[in-house]
Amino acid sequence: MDGTELDLWGEATAPAPARRVSVLLPLPLGRPLDYRLPQGESAEPGTIVLAPVHGRMLHGVVWDSDPDPAFPLSRLKTASVVPGLPRLAPALRRLIDWVASYTLSAPGEVLAMAIRAPLLAPLPDRTVTLFGLGQTQPEGSQLTAARRRVLDILGDGEAQSLPDLVQEAGVGAGVIRSMAERGWLQAIEGAKAPAFAQPDPAHLGAASLSGDQRAAADALAASVADRTFSVTLLDGVTGSGKTETYLEAVAEAIRLGRQSLILLPEIALSAQWLERFARRFGVPPAVWHSDLTPATRRRTWRAVADGTASVVVGARSALFLPFADLGLIIVDEEHESAFKQEEGVIYHARDMAVVRARIESVPIALVSATPSLETLANVEAGRYRQLSLASRHGGASLPEVAAIDLRATPPERGRFIAPPMIQAITDTLERGEQAMLFLNRRGYAPLTLCRHCGHRFACPHCTAWLVEHRQRRILQCHHCGHAETMPDACPACDATDTLTPVGPGVERLTEEVELLFPDARRLVMASDTIGGPEGAARAAQQITDRKVDLIIGTQIVAKGWHFPHLTLVGVIDADLGLAGGDLRAGERTLQLLHQVAGRAGRAEAPGHVMLQSYAPEHPVIQALISGDIAAFMEAEAEGRRPGHWPPFGRLAALIISGEDMVETDRLASELGRRAPHAPGVEVLGPAPAPLAMLRGRHRRRLLLRTRKDIAIQPILKNWLAEVVISRNVRVDIDVDPVSFL
Repeated sequence: MDGTELDLWGEATAPAPARRVSVLLPLPLGRPLDYRLPQGESAEPGTIVLAPVHGRMLHGVVWDSDPDPAFPLSRLKTASVVPGLPRLAPALRRLIDWVASYTLSAPGEVLAMAIRAPLLAPLPDRTVTLFGLGQTQPEGSQLTAARRRVLDILGDGEAQSLPDLVQEAGVGAGVIRSMAERGWLQAIEGAKAPAFAQPDPAHLGAASLSGDQRAAADALAASVADRTFSVTLLDGVTGSGKTETYLEAVAEAIRLGRQSLILLPEIALSAQWLERFARRFGVPPAVWHSDLTPATRRRTWRAVADGTASVVVGARSALFLPFADLGLIIVDEEHESAFKQEEGVIYHARDMAVVRARIESVPIALVSATPSLETLANVEAGRYRQLSLASRHGGASLPEVAAIDLRATPPERGRFIAPPMIQAITDTLERGEQAMLFLNRRGYAPLTLCRHCGHRFACPHCTAWLVEHRQRRILQCHHCGHAETMPDACPACDATDTLTPVGPGVERLTEEVELLFPDARRLVMASDTIGGPEGAARAAQQITDRKVDLIIGTQIVAKGWHFPHLTLVGVIDADLGLAGGDLRAGERTLQLLHQVAGRAGRAEAPGHVMLQSYAPEHPVIQALISGDIAAFMEAEAEGRRPGHWPPFGRLAALIISGEDMVETDRLASELGRRAPHAPGVEVLGPAPAPLAMLRGRHRRRLLLRTRKDIAIQPILKNWLAEVVISRNVRVDIDVDPVSFL
């Protein structure tokens, strides 16, 4: 056939015209592009297509915008529908448009976080062998106890997979295979293996919840059943059982046949959380993070899209998964800055999760022992509901917190652990309990200098000192990854034996611990020693099994761990993080140290926390000692309110960067001269960023501040439209900045 069609009377008719479609591509383009579809094809918005772009084929999505009818159809390139792929639902498309508009990013860049070519590749057929009863059965001495258990399980006539049989019967795989070889079992090939087992909401139940937990869980579950948008802050002291409480809302979503999304700030360190989930529901959830293999990511993406993955726990990127029927969103540790993506599309996953919940008309719970000031302000304004758990679960008491004044009782020269801390660790270990030392610095020392000439080792690509990692004998930049071998002599003056570490990192602290407590079994928990989820799970199991006496860790030890025998937490440098001009320095330090302190005394034995500080009178240290976190946050709010600082005003940062310093400064100055002026609008800068060079690019910053009632995006658009930005200089826009580096 030549493309013509026959009508009912057998006469030739003209073929139906090709259809125009508007296609959004995962590229930094400001709008969708127009294509035509082949004869006979049609595509609704959300359909995934293959479209030619500059000589290559890319996956794109048919978008909701109308193509230009005036453009000649013959000049449009042809896109083709990819069969077998799910459509992107209207809610997800609206989220992509909303995030692009709010962050002033290209919609295609946001789309790239939702679809990537590896996710869309065909899935291999996944089949599984099932075993059922065979034609004959073992008799007499052949019928061992293990074989009897297998036969009893299969007695109802339902075939089972090898892993399920092994687990339920408590036998080895060899027992199953030998029974099949003898004809006692029958192997059934070709059954499709489900990507994820269905969690059972009745597997464990909620009998162990306390009264407060039960009330909060019922309230969250009711919001799921209502199927309407709402935001709830679930706060409570560390160890109060917030996770077990919100899992009851997840159970309700499962009962209703709807999906749940749980965002964690550090999914790679969530081993104990995953154990809690499996204990509650009988099976693990679907997991989404960057360490997954491409095949696992592809299976998970498809299972989310077809609804067979009913619960997904993931990092911030999981927010853009194509849920078939989303019924609940949880943001755990909502205060964590790890939810802010600082590169590419700059967005805060907590805030965008609230937006997705509103678009999907589903409830969202923000969970934290130390809620952010932004969330507390929304509670105060009546936009969010608050549910609180005031006491620890199971009768455990909150730890006692005390400060060690380093001015009065300093460590020995060249050491970093003060005498009172040493005595407390000694007493703890003698009682057979575990202790933890916290220092939020990786490596051996944050700075290395030459005692002879004063030379300091700095990164050639960043405004940062090189951190010594003594075990690997390297100096490394923790911003760009640059590393160089530790030299034997100073590169500036050639002097030998003059290179001196300044300040402690966890490696140096471990060295001191080895001298002070040589018999203690030690474990270092830092991002460069633990690795991914498997390493974290092994470390947690060692601590739980009491194979470790003394834990030395960075900030990863602060998040969600439950070690029942850990009774002492010592913070080596409680002042770290309080210096500098960061708007949120006090709030962040309080949140981090409160979380670290919350690891102590979570079971029967009481906990103790000791904070080494040169300024124990600081409001942050005093709030930790008194436990009155609410009063500190109220004071913090009152300090920000008059100047319209967040959450009582709006901020946006412009970061200008380029390899040529003169060109970068020129554009920064031009933006400064054309800065907007209006009542309630103020521009600070330009000024060199604290990290004035990063990865070889010079950086300058301007900060736009407005009243809360002023929309910041139109101001930014008009401002940027007044300057010409060369291809050699980049302007990144950070709406609602968290970091000021």
